[in-house]
Amino acid sequence: MSWWEALILGIVQGLTEFLPVSSSGHLTIMQTLMGIEFAEGDMLLFDVVVHAATVCATFVVLWKEIVWLLRGTFTTPAWNQEKVYAGKILVSMIPVFVVGMFFKDRVEQIFGSGLMIVGICLLVTAALLCFAQYAKPREKQTISWADSLIIGLGQALAVLPGLSRSGTTIATGILLGNKKEEVAQFSFLMVLIPILGAALLDVKDIISGEVVSGLGIGVLLIGFVAAFATGYAACRWMLEIVKKQKLIYFSIYCCIIGLFALVYGLCCG
Repeated sequence: MSWWEALILGIVQGLTEFLPVSSSGHLTIMQTLMGIEFAEGDMLLFDVVVHAATVCATFVVLWKEIVWLLRGTFTTPAWNQEKVYAGKILVSMIPVFVVGMFFKDRVEQIFGSGLMIVGICLLVTAALLCFAQYAKPREKQTISWADSLIIGLGQALAVLPGLSRSGTTIATGILLGNKKEEVAQFSFLMVLIPILGAALLDVKDIISGEVVSGLGIGVLLIGFVAAFATGYAACRWMLEIVKKQKLIYFSIYCCIIGLFALVYGLCCG
């Protein structure tokens, strides 16, 4: 991988991790259009680095909420609001944990199936965002335990390339009648542990020698910085976008890119 390929893919990862347009789908499209082919170890290590960058960006943007959550969870013995919130985040992670433990190989096979599945999933993302935009507002006071599990199911389905994680979880939460800004914050916090867990498993494979990478430190650093900088901007931007109810524009974008991926996959796949 060259430095400019790392820069472009890092930027794409950072922007699309938080915007509801699917980071995995866009990375697949970009790699196809640029003709980039990676060895398994190179792609795995690069994926760990850019995901670590977006996790760091989340910590920086939501550091007050994270400190509030950790302080209330671990320093106060009583059952309080923070512990309830942390419990709901844990519940939301159950579906993606099940998928990761028992269906990881099948999901990885889907990632190599070309742009057709990406196009279809992007169109599904577009539909979800459209429904969320025009959903009748009910605005519950808090995200319920049941809602947490259902939003978690959305996150589990979003392992498919082209189905946006943030788009699916935020749209699901809004359709369930929750406040848009609260759902957006919950969506960004609930993914931290799954991403870190998946990254640690990949690091274990790299350290154990099961996967070998030839990427240099310079390429990895460029990818990290690009993903962190754009991820930070995208995370802050997305929180404001959800408050202002502007999801329809991303729905239109996903529809256009999804149709492009379908046509390209049919003609050139």
